[in-house]
Amino acid sequence: MDSIAAITSCSMNIKTRLSFRFTLMVFGILLFFSFLVYYFSYTSQRSKFRENLLIQAQNTAILLINVEEIDSTLLKKIQQTTRSFAKEEIALTDSLNRIIYSNQIDELTEEIIFNYSGNQAMVYFTVGQKDGVSYRHQSNNKVYHVFVLAFDSYRDENLRQLRVILFWSILFCIWLSVTSSFFFSKSAMKPISDIIANVKGINSLKLNSRLDEGRRKDEIEQLAVTFIQMLSGLEIVFRSQDGFVSRASHELRTPLAIMIAESDYILSRPRKQEEYEDHISGLVTDLRKLNQLLNGLLELAHLNRDNRILFSDVRIDEPVFNAIQDVKAKYPGRKIMPKIDYTENSDDLMIKGNSGLLEIAFKNLIDNACKFSQDDIDVVIMYLENHLKVSVSDCGMGIPEKEIPQIFKPFSRATNVRYIGGFGIGLSIVEKIIELHSAEVKVKSAEGVGSCFEIIFRK
Repeated sequence: MDSIAAITSCSMNIKTRLSFRFTLMVFGILLFFSFLVYYFSYTSQRSKFRENLLIQAQNTAILLINVEEIDSTLLKKIQQTTRSFAKEEIALTDSLNRIIYSNQIDELTEEIIFNYSGNQAMVYFTVGQKDGVSYRHQSNNKVYHVFVLAFDSYRDENLRQLRVILFWSILFCIWLSVTSSFFFSKSAMKPISDIIANVKGINSLKLNSRLDEGRRKDEIEQLAVTFIQMLSGLEIVFRSQDGFVSRASHELRTPLAIMIAESDYILSRPRKQEEYEDHISGLVTDLRKLNQLLNGLLELAHLNRDNRILFSDVRIDEPVFNAIQDVKAKYPGRKIMPKIDYTENSDDLMIKGNSGLLEIAFKNLIDNACKFSQDDIDVVIMYLENHLKVSVSDCGMGIPEKEIPQIFKPFSRATNVRYIGGFGIGLSIVEKIIELHSAEVKVKSAEGVGSCFEIIFRK
């Protein structure tokens, strides 16, 4: 429950982070575009105002220099009585930078006049909050400079209103983005919240519960599908483990109970020496069987736990012959007939594998063939195009057709061999070893006719 609570808290944090990041992204975009709007509005209005200043400077030069009827006194009266720019200052200088006309100059100092009296036709400059222009006018081979400096009140007001509009627009958009991002993140995280709610009801006893897969299109629905697949795999593993543990417990409990009961019976009263010897001999036999069962269980557990097996180049006939020799020692006098289809190329019998594990697999197959058949056993190695085939055949009692799919499960035995010793582990080990070698095992069997196990190794 603590882990589920942690996941829920994590999902809430994700909602907050999504909302915060989305809002931050929107704020950054709005701020960027607001800056662009303000900048281009400022530069556009400044350019227009400077053009008006240039026109004013040109008109001043034309009226004062080129028009003989207008002198400085009349021009000053005209400019003072007509509409002009806010805080306008006008000055006109000759080629020696001497002021020959001025109108309400305040910030147009001699230093500014000297700095901007160049050979350029026009020069724009800024003094404080005012914009200015220096216009070079030529008449009768004489050079004059007209300076016009003024404050753009219209631009100042427009930009002030624009700042207010942008400020409230950004605040409104941020509020809108926070609200929408909250609902968006809540909607986006809802499938995960549903998954968490469903997962709370799933435990080791309810692995058959499943999640809603949706349409299997977006990533969250794919997550649900992946989780369902994981649950299916876990369910199979848990059921297999439960079955394995219960069967293993039964197989171990039965011989131990028998040995305890027999020992209690022998010790219940004094016995003859021969009875004690027979009992101890029986105990040794039962302990050997129990040891064989434990070894098989350990081998199977090792194979299921660790698939990191070292592979090397192996000639397939070597582990086969070693397995035949080991089984012959157990069943003296039995004929085990190896048949190998040798080719001109000796590499045709080479595979990538683990010689020790292969020997265990072949030994289990040959041992089963000897156990359930009294006739000769055929072991055939054959190379066929791109694969090697090893077959172990017997003419024994065979396997009922309906029970063939179950024979590789741990502790599973055919119904017609219940009275023959064994634990039903050998074929499980064989299947696991063959699976580790990326090979395939096929079974052909008929009850009363015999069985043939074919192992196919891909080259």
